[in-house]
Amino acid sequence: MSEAPAPAARVRLDFRVHEAASGPAAGEVRERDVRVPPGVAVFDAASWNGIAIDSTCGGHGTCHKCKVRITDAEDVEVTRHDAKTFSAEELADGWRLACLVRAQRDLRVDVPPLVTRPKAATVGVGRQVILRPAVQKRYVELDEPTLSDQRTDLERLLGALDDLDVTVDLPVLRRLPGELRRHDFKVTAVVDDTSLVDVEGGDTTAVCHGIAFDLGTTTVVATLLDLTTGTPKAVASRLNAQQPFGADVITRISATMMDPDALDRLRALAAETLDALAQEVCKDAGVDPEHVYEVALAGNATMTALALGIDPEPLGVAPFVMSTAHPPVVLASDLGVAVHPRARAVLFPALGAYVGGDIVAGMLATGMDRDKRTRLFIDVGTNCEIVLSDGDRIVATAAPAGPAFEGGAIRSGMRASDGAIEVVRLAVDPKAVEAVTLGVIGDVAPRGLCGSGLVDAVAELVRVGLLDASGRFVTDEVAAQRVPHLAPRLTTVDQERIFRLADDVVLSQRDVRELQFAKAAISTGWTLLLEELGLEPGDVQQVLLAGSFGSYISAASAVRIGLVPPLPALRIVSAGNVAGEGAKMALLSVRERAGAVALLEEVTYVELSDRSDFNDRFVDLLAFPV
Repeated sequence: MSEAPAPAARVRLDFRVHEAASGPAAGEVRERDVRVPPGVAVFDAASWNGIAIDSTCGGHGTCHKCKVRITDAEDVEVTRHDAKTFSAEELADGWRLACLVRAQRDLRVDVPPLVTRPKAATVGVGRQVILRPAVQKRYVELDEPTLSDQRTDLERLLGALDDLDVTVDLPVLRRLPGELRRHDFKVTAVVDDTSLVDVEGGDTTAVCHGIAFDLGTTTVVATLLDLTTGTPKAVASRLNAQQPFGADVITRISATMMDPDALDRLRALAAETLDALAQEVCKDAGVDPEHVYEVALAGNATMTALALGIDPEPLGVAPFVMSTAHPPVVLASDLGVAVHPRARAVLFPALGAYVGGDIVAGMLATGMDRDKRTRLFIDVGTNCEIVLSDGDRIVATAAPAGPAFEGGAIRSGMRASDGAIEVVRLAVDPKAVEAVTLGVIGDVAPRGLCGSGLVDAVAELVRVGLLDASGRFVTDEVAAQRVPHLAPRLTTVDQERIFRLADDVVLSQRDVRELQFAKAAISTGWTLLLEELGLEPGDVQQVLLAGSFGSYISAASAVRIGLVPPLPALRIVSAGNVAGEGAKMALLSVRERAGAVALLEEVTYVELSDRSDFNDRFVDLLAFPV
């Protein structure tokens, strides 16, 4: 009988993870040893073991974000992507892209701090609502049982709540006898719609809270609300911990298709993010998490499916089918959120695979079904959702914008965090004090370019004549003639034309093309919706730019590059985090919650992939307006 083959030797990876410069663990270095089979990518090894390395492509070698430093890296290959990403000095110091380093021997890996709190919109345009939350608290003083009054404990309680049709689950029934007797039958009943959530001793009617979540692909925002007054008590945001699986929904769906364990990990990361935010807002407001009785969650169809542990594969392949348009009401604990054990989680319905609950929440908050003006709603991101209303009809679609607005696939791209250039102004007058004026998040030295800065930079280069209508950088001779004081910043590096914004931050010709593809997809979307309703761009009376990116983009720059219709800047409104506002409204008003469901019947979804004219329109709209 032959002997079983010996198990393959494993290599050891010693990760030294540097914490961010802010937060409770600021500046700390965590060490973690892991052992993996030879040949595994360092990025994958980190991901498998819960070590977050920045990435927007999910470890496929295209985003150039997963930068790590390998100690003793003399025999670690320098790929062409490494050579494009790092200087010769950095390569000699051991810097590599983690997804391209194969662990063939023991390695010591320094992991730079991961930005966990990018700049994000935490509030947005909303409407006043009549306060009528699903969660109610009723203080009752019950007669104690006697030999002549032997009603059950439950009958006694429900008799005092005779205006409510209430059902009771076993966990509450288990608590009922003890709570009644410990508190002399003076208790507060906690009811969520028709369900008895809890029975609390004494009068606790003044303490009743809910948490509204905007579960974004990149950023997650949580708002703690006092359900007795409708006022927000605390708000917090952080990076979605699913980021190492990719910056967009397609890469995360692909991860679940390629790795059977990825769905469980993505669900756990969503739970980790939601619960961390829930604990943070409760701590900030001095609220016991057990006094949070309901949460509302607005997210796109993929984020919602991943949070619930539902296989998202059908969302990523034609014909793009959701498991359900109406997610069930679940417990907050099903989402990994540690608040009251019986707290319910209400999830927004979705219009389609790529126009999800976050957009329905945004439409609810902005009153797209109530306003008689012609309004265009654009949630700018990797997947851009677009809604158009003429005051009578509402149509919606989604356009694949790509990762450019999140800093993905951009040479100096980064998320909107400290060091990111978010505003760019170029002086036409050669006598100006500053030829280039930059607005940098955190007022620190510029480290990269975020989405709003990218739009600004391209719009300014078009305005001063360094980019032509086709998106091509002009020649050195033309640049010297048009803006001689800016011309030296226009040069060639690695056979590619670039404009130098700062010492270490450049805008390349390829970056301009990435933005052109993104803005052409979006403008094709709203152009086709206008045609669907028989409207012209000038008929639009208001443009709502939603989401974190929409909050910071310059209206003038958006018009100049053709991202939005050519309208006066006053018609273009930064709507902010309207998905979060919609989630708050759902917590505060059962009527508004019903309104979100009703929106599904009022909106017509237009599938762009079905349009034979999409490609022609897309090509026509690649150029910048002249």
